[in-house]
Amino acid sequence: MTTAAQPTTPHLGDSLTMLRRNLLHARRYPSMTLQVALIPVFLLLLFVYVFGSALGTGIGQGGDRTAYLAYLVPGILLMTAGVGAVPTAVAVCTDMTEGIVARFRTMAISRASILVGHVVGSVIQTAITLVLLMAVALAIGFRPDASPVEWLAACGLLVLFVLALTWFSVALGLISKTPEGASNAPLPISFLLPFVSSTFVPVDSMPSWIRWFAEYQPFTTVIETVRGLLTGTGIGHNGWMAVAWSAGIAALGFVWSLRLFDRDAH
Repeated sequence: MTTAAQPTTPHLGDSLTMLRRNLLHARRYPSMTLQVALIPVFLLLLFVYVFGSALGTGIGQGGDRTAYLAYLVPGILLMTAGVGAVPTAVAVCTDMTEGIVARFRTMAISRASILVGHVVGSVIQTAITLVLLMAVALAIGFRPDASPVEWLAACGLLVLFVLALTWFSVALGLISKTPEGASNAPLPISFLLPFVSSTFVPVDSMPSWIRWFAEYQPFTTVIETVRGLLTGTGIGHNGWMAVAWSAGIAALGFVWSLRLFDRDAH
């Protein structure tokens, strides 16, 4: 007697099911997704058209808004990645506190797929927001000077950094007691680190007591690498540091998330 063949990739199937669930949930409740998309666009337009001339002069761009736009876009792209961490943390915390995860655990599905669905869904949504932001930047005059290989490298680094922040935000959602607390937990990632980086001005213009931190923190290294790839400026040591930071944060977030998730299962 022959037995029916068993599926060889149950974890993949479960993860795809959870991904579909999270994407449908985001479509039904678009307010937070819309907020994540609009905040970076608003900051881009604000700093280009309100502060662009003054900041362009201060960083040696001759007061030219177009030149400052070229400087600004890579930093706003990274801010988009940071802002995308907020809905991820909230969604994970909501699932944990409302009991849906407890029901999932009684079903014959891969437990890891619950987190993977959140992560992949968040990465997809953030990637769409990055494309939207780039489209707005191109529409208002951003003209990158990058070869196809440099575009590919910049996109790959952005996706890696988004993946790293997403896994870290999953862990923040798991340690939060309420969705409101989860919405505040990623704020240092969403706003503090991007503002204390080379997003808006070079780190050389900052006071010495904060310059060292600003120069070597994750956002600055990734921003300078993406900026160099898109605009043809130097990358220096930032390239390998950006990859190292991204891989390290991704590994930390992944391990931390799984341990928290397994702890809550007992």
